[in-house]
Amino acid sequence: MPATLAINSLSKTYASGLQALKGVDLEIQQGEIFALLGPNGAGKTTLISIVCGLVTASSGTVIAAGHDIVRDFRAARTKIGLVPQELTTDMFETVWATVSYSRELFGCPRDRALIERLLRDLSLWDKRDARIMTLSGGMKRRLMIAKALAHEPRILFLDEPSAGVDVELRRAMWNQVRALRDSGVTIILTTHYIEEAEEMADRIGVISQGELILVENKASLMQQLGRRQLTLQLLEPMSALPAALADWPLVLSADGAEMHYNFEAGEERTGIPGLLRRLSELGIGFKDLHSHQSSLEDIFVRLLRERRPGGR
Repeated sequence: MPATLAINSLSKTYASGLQALKGVDLEIQQGEIFALLGPNGAGKTTLISIVCGLVTASSGTVIAAGHDIVRDFRAARTKIGLVPQELTTDMFETVWATVSYSRELFGCPRDRALIERLLRDLSLWDKRDARIMTLSGGMKRRLMIAKALAHEPRILFLDEPSAGVDVELRRAMWNQVRALRDSGVTIILTTHYIEEAEEMADRIGVISQGELILVENKASLMQQLGRRQLTLQLLEPMSALPAALADWPLVLSADGAEMHYNFEAGEERTGIPGLLRRLSELGIGFKDLHSHQSSLEDIFVRLLRERRPGGR
């Protein structure tokens, strides 16, 4: 099946000489939630802006829902919805009017039933006649999503959609995004909330200094690059680790009450059984043990650290 969004050898160099994108290749399938992660200045917004027709690429191609975004701009743009970071809309307009106008901008026929469904789905129906200036920050963010969906796009970009939204509304928004995915909409998400990507995404992409350094299925990424930490709470504090435990990369806590052992989550042989046997042989007792799996944030920070010169 052809990708809903196909990006090939995409590069962008600004007049200042800044190379914002360096040969990005990426394919995203229909009905997929793809999270694009990266620090500020990594190239996320430039990539989105090129696909949405707001910035011209220096080289490369983008095919959106079967349409080249340069040669067939109008057809491609009708397939794309964008929820930008900034709230850009007329604050004196009503909710109903601004969403309806967004649909008409794309040449779509009026559809009151569709607009009503969008506003109800996004918990904005009761505010349909309210001026935008009177809405809370979370409502304005949901309004931007309604505007982006008004022309029924098949590809939706969410650029920091949860910025300024409280935890409860954020989770409600995640449910709405999943419902869109289930209806066949392809969603590309950029976020500073790593837990948002971990919760929602099917695949993860990491971009750094204009390069897409990793694209991986989320579950596979967690398994391949995740680390686990085994923590042993000792019966008696220790001042130092015995030389007899040198075969294991152990770390003793500052107070000597805990012993930490790090290992790769995907390893078949973790070394834990041998460690526990050795502790028993040495008469080192522990009252509790538990393990911790690396989060996506741990993996993200680790990847970026490894890309820096010197790996620091």
